[in-house]
Amino acid sequence: MMPDDAPTRPPSTTATTKPSHPASNPGSPPYGASRGGHEAGFVQPSSYLRPRGVSRPIAPVERAVDRDEKQALWHIRDFLKNHTSYDVLPLSFRLIVFDTSLSVKESLNILIQNGIVSAPLWDSNTSTFAGLLTTSDYINVIQYYFQNPAALARIDQFRLSSLRACRYMLSSRARRIPLVSYDSQTDRQLVVSVVTQYRILKFMAVNVQQTQNLRKPLKDINLGTYKNIVTASIDTPVIDIIHKLVERSISSVPIVNSEGVVYNVFEAVDVITLIKGGVYDDLNLPVGEALKQRSPDFPGIYTCSIEDGLDTILDTLRKSRVHRFIVVDEFFRLKGVLTLSDILHYLVIEGEQEEV
Repeated sequence: MMPDDAPTRPPSTTATTKPSHPASNPGSPPYGASRGGHEAGFVQPSSYLRPRGVSRPIAPVERAVDRDEKQALWHIRDFLKNHTSYDVLPLSFRLIVFDTSLSVKESLNILIQNGIVSAPLWDSNTSTFAGLLTTSDYINVIQYYFQNPAALARIDQFRLSSLRACRYMLSSRARRIPLVSYDSQTDRQLVVSVVTQYRILKFMAVNVQQTQNLRKPLKDINLGTYKNIVTASIDTPVIDIIHKLVERSISSVPIVNSEGVVYNVFEAVDVITLIKGGVYDDLNLPVGEALKQRSPDFPGIYTCSIEDGLDTILDTLRKSRVHRFIVVDEFFRLKGVLTLSDILHYLVIEGEQEEV
C-alpha cells in the first residue's frame, strides 16, 4: 500500500481512442454503446498538456518548521560574519594570566581561589604568549605521573614551562581560544582575553532573535552523541575515569546505575578540586565520594530530551552557564550527551554548502 502523500501518476488517455472496457470502468456504458451518437471515450485535460505516459513530478512541500530552521541558521551565520571576536567579550571582565615560571601547585591554588578552569600562559623571558593551560592539561599530566609514582612525588616542583602538555596546547582541539594582540608602542604581544564556546553561543542567543525559531527536535537534526557513550558507576575510582577522559578525549563521564539512570556527571574540572593543595590520594576514591567535595554552589546537572529543540537549549544558555546537556528519557535514563561543540558545529557549519 502506498503512503497517502506518495506521488501518483495521473491517468492519461486520448480523445480518439476506443472507450474503456466496462470491466475496468464499471461506471461507463457497455462496450459499443453510444452516448449522444458518440463512443463513450474519456478525455482528461492532461491529455492536451503533455505526451502520454509522461508525469510531472510533484515537488515536496517544505514544512514550516524546516523553513524556519533554515532561515534561523542563515540569520545566525550572517550575524557572526558581521561581528568580530572583540564583540563577544563582555563590557567588563577579569583576565588572569599565568607566567610559565609558576609551579604546578601554585597554578592549581590560583585556579581554585579565583574560580577559573583555564588561563593563558605568558613567557616573561621572551615577552610572548606561550599557550593556554586548562584542566585537560592537568589530567594528561596526572595520568602519566600516576602510573609512575616516583615521578609523581616531584610533580609539585615542576614549572608550567616543563609540563609536556603545554607543547600540544595550540595544536589540540581547543574549546577556548586566546585573543592575542600587539602593543602599538612596543610591538610586543599582548594577551587580551580568552573566547570560549559558551561565550560565543551566549552571544548568539542574546543577540539573534531568530534562535527562537530553531524548534526542530534534536532527534530530527541528529544532534548529539547517542552511541558508545563512556559511563561509570558510583563506585568507579576517579583515576579510572581520568583514564577514560584521556583515552576518548572527552570532558565528562555520566555516572549511572545498573538500569542506566543518571545519578551524576564527573567533569574534567572536578579534578582541580581533588588535587588542590597537592594531595593526590583522593584520585583513588570512588567517584561518588569524590563528588561530595564539590563546592556548595555547584549549579547541578543540566538535562534535556531528544524532543527538545535548540530554541529551548539556547534559552537555557542565555540564562545559565552550561557546558553540556545530558540527554535523558522520561525516567531519567541516559540517552546521549549534547556538548557545546555539537551545538556550535550545527549552528555555524551544518549545511553551509547547501546555502551556497
